[in-house]
Amino acid sequence: MSHPAHAPLSQPSYPRLTRSLSAVESWGFGLTAHISWTALVPAIHAALGSQAIFVWIPAVIFGMLLNYQVKRLGMHFIDVAGGTPNYATKLLKNYPGLARYAAIGYLLNWVSYLSVNTIVLRDLIKVNLQALGLTCPDILLDISFTLLPFVVAFSGTRALSILHLFFVIPAFGLLITFCVQGLGWLAFSSASPGFFPSNLSSPNFVDWAKWFFFVTYATYSCETASSFVADSRNPTQTLRFLDIAAWIMPPIFLGGSWVIMRLATDPSLKDNAFLNLVAASQPFWGNSAAISVSFLLVAACLLGSATVVSNCPRILYQLALDNHISPVFSVVSRRGVFVPALTLTLVLCLIYLIWGDVARIVAVGNIGWFVSFMLLHLGLWLGRDRPEVLFPRISLGILLLEIIVLLVGGMAWGWINLLIGLLFPIGIIGFDALIRCVAFRPFRLSWWLRRYQSRPSVIIKDSVMFQVSVLILLLCSALIVGWLFGVKLTKATNAGGDNIFVVLLMIVAFVGVAIACWTSLPQVVAIAEAREAAEHLFIVAQDGILVVDEQGIIRQANPATESFFGVKPLELYGNHLRKWLPELANYPEQWAKRSEQTLVHKTQIRTLEVSISDRPHQDFREYVVILHDITKRKQAEEILRQSEAELREQAKQLATQLVQSEKMSSLGQLVAGVAHEINNPVNFIYGNIIHADEYIQDLLKLMQLYQQHYPHPVPEIQKTAKAIDLNFLMADLPNLLTSMQVGAERITEIVLSLRNFSRLDEAEIKAVNIHEGIDSTLMILESRLKAKADRPAIEVIKEYGDLPLVECYAGQLNQVFMNLLANAIDALEESVSQRGLGGNPQDRLANPEGVSSETASSSEEGNSPQTTAYSKGELVREASRTEDYPKGQWPMEKQRIKNNGQLTTDNPQIRIYTELTADDQIIIRIIDNASGIPESVQQRLFEPFFTTKPVGKGTGLGLSISYQIITEKHRGKLQCISTLGKGTEFAIAIPRLVE
Repeated sequence: MSHPAHAPLSQPSYPRLTRSLSAVESWGFGLTAHISWTALVPAIHAALGSQAIFVWIPAVIFGMLLNYQVKRLGMHFIDVAGGTPNYATKLLKNYPGLARYAAIGYLLNWVSYLSVNTIVLRDLIKVNLQALGLTCPDILLDISFTLLPFVVAFSGTRALSILHLFFVIPAFGLLITFCVQGLGWLAFSSASPGFFPSNLSSPNFVDWAKWFFFVTYATYSCETASSFVADSRNPTQTLRFLDIAAWIMPPIFLGGSWVIMRLATDPSLKDNAFLNLVAASQPFWGNSAAISVSFLLVAACLLGSATVVSNCPRILYQLALDNHISPVFSVVSRRGVFVPALTLTLVLCLIYLIWGDVARIVAVGNIGWFVSFMLLHLGLWLGRDRPEVLFPRISLGILLLEIIVLLVGGMAWGWINLLIGLLFPIGIIGFDALIRCVAFRPFRLSWWLRRYQSRPSVIIKDSVMFQVSVLILLLCSALIVGWLFGVKLTKATNAGGDNIFVVLLMIVAFVGVAIACWTSLPQVVAIAEAREAAEHLFIVAQDGILVVDEQGIIRQANPATESFFGVKPLELYGNHLRKWLPELANYPEQWAKRSEQTLVHKTQIRTLEVSISDRPHQDFREYVVILHDITKRKQAEEILRQSEAELREQAKQLATQLVQSEKMSSLGQLVAGVAHEINNPVNFIYGNIIHADEYIQDLLKLMQLYQQHYPHPVPEIQKTAKAIDLNFLMADLPNLLTSMQVGAERITEIVLSLRNFSRLDEAEIKAVNIHEGIDSTLMILESRLKAKADRPAIEVIKEYGDLPLVECYAGQLNQVFMNLLANAIDALEESVSQRGLGGNPQDRLANPEGVSSETASSSEEGNSPQTTAYSKGELVREASRTEDYPKGQWPMEKQRIKNNGQLTTDNPQIRIYTELTADDQIIIRIIDNASGIPESVQQRLFEPFFTTKPVGKGTGLGLSISYQIITEKHRGKLQCISTLGKGTEFAIAIPRLVE
């Protein structure tokens, strides 16, 4: 049954595992299982004899395959601590119950290993002490050997790894020497009983399953190095050691077992590890066999215990991170101490010690261990399509074999042990559930976080005095203990004295290093870590760091300075810093604490922020100078200042444009409203004039009939008719009605023009008749076109082409027509005025024709105003072929307007020309014959807020808005063509269909 995957635990404010272990240190933990072979081989040899080799061979093969598989998993889960059991939880993430059981079962076996080591060491000490006539309580030895590895573990990860590596190298060297030398002695020595036994038979399946179940205790655990991948500085190198660990399994497990099988043949040796190893090594080691074996056994026990207190907390830590157990077990100090996890490991170890002997502990612990690997192989088969899974079919075959071995071999070790071993992980899972429910602060992650984040309440200020005092006490105690044992050893008559000496030497050395871990070693490690951190920062810092003496001479420089000065750091030594930063004073004490200096590097000017330490080192008189490149920041600040100015100008422009647009919008709404209100009464009047005319005609006919039939009316009627001038009234009344009708029609045309100009009743983009928009604008401006006292009427000449309906922003396009036509009228009026005053049109630089008074910016390349010369005052249309212009470019032809006679302001004219080009462009030209625009003004013609009109008359936004409407809204072009004294042309080009 599948379950949803658990969300990983998040600890953003708490330090995770640091990669503090070297690859060699992590390798040391991977050799522990090989050395544990010394404790297992006597038991299987005593039970099966030469048949044991048939158990070791498949167990070693399966162990080697497991190493390769775990290495592949480790490469995929490179940040996962704890190794194999936590890889199993990843593979079984859809089955969290099975995943949790597999990891806990693996953990319990390692804990049992520590208890077994404690018992082995206790028995070894007791035997050797009895030879000296000394006794020691079992409880004292059990507690001492159990707590000893925890003392080291609570001092930090680095201390434990260094201690482990220190002992594992000679122990492994001695073990591999035993195996290789023993095989060589069997093969080549004349005293050898022979390399092969006389008869070699295989055990029955029950015995084979029983002891295969037993030896996997060692062969499956050679992947221990994977547990430290998350701590390793080079996790890839750590995982590569699994290949080495796999290939040293055959010479130790097979070769060593073969040596024991051939040389330890005395039945009286039974399953005693010490006696079997001594008997097997004595033929080639001689008298040193006992001492060497004692060292090997003690080292195996102590190293195994050290590996337990290193491995188990990491398993619990990763399980907590993956939310399989209580979050409190994810607590780890900055030195890598897992206090809650170590505490639980210690409690479980004490339970094993109190509960049973070696045989029972191994049997119970190995059941959970074996089931754990069964579930691992199950996960490999279920995830057979995943890239990190190797040999899925082989894993399935091993799983089926392991099921049979568990049933047969487990029952062979006793059904009670089998039942207890299967239920023990479930009990631990239940205990974890209880921890989550109990309201006890040390069971909560937050309590530990606050504890580690706060400073310790007791700080030893003079740590050197404390360490010296402890070392003096240790030396005095060692001297007293050594003297007492020396006295006893001189009185001993048996060979056990040498053995006890080796055992005590190993234990005292282990204890001495453990105490050092609590005293001087943390200080040494802290100093080394601080030095490494400082050197790392000095090397990887991106800012330049210099150390100068009191004269300003450079003594040290980090690699980053090369990018500043262009020379290697070594070439800086012995030079004054002023060589590169000449603005500095001669002596560092005169330098500002923080200043900006200019550095010329490779023809580039860079700005550096130079910071100098407040005071020199009291012994070396040195200053630390930090160089920070702020060139980009300075450039960014300058760009920001420019951007702020541009934004302020744009904001001003936009604000004015918004006001102008709002005015135009309000004007359009007003025009539309007035037009609508006028339209109703005008329609009423216009509609009734027809009927009034009919009624009046009827009345006039009636009057004529009266005059015909009653030519001589009464005097009173004659008097009234004379008073009202009846004949004139009858003649003028039809004319009056005709005038009223013409006026109503004129009002209707004006209303229609107003509505057409406002375009408020139409969609924003709509197909419209351009000519109607121009005519409507001219209708609105008609009053300005009429003759005035100071000038004649302005003649409007329309040269409309055959234009289709054009999709455009009609209201905004009408606004452009209004601006251009109004400016043309202003220019013509001004030209006439200046001629009347005797002015020269070519001198109109301050106020050129009014057209340039409202200008807009043209920033596009190639859109600068173009000027066309007009020879002899004639404007002649000079049509160019449209195919001469590439598609997408300015489709406007150079134009001239032909006019009979001289171009003068005495005959002011505005010509409006439209056409459709071959590439579907609409061309609209508005040409006046005013004085023209100077070239210097044309260059600023489309700049915002540029105007030559008097204050209060022009805003400088008319043409600016027009330019934006044409170029941005309609994707078109707006161009000015003008020559002084010749007139001005504004040309518009827009696509027929607006995109």
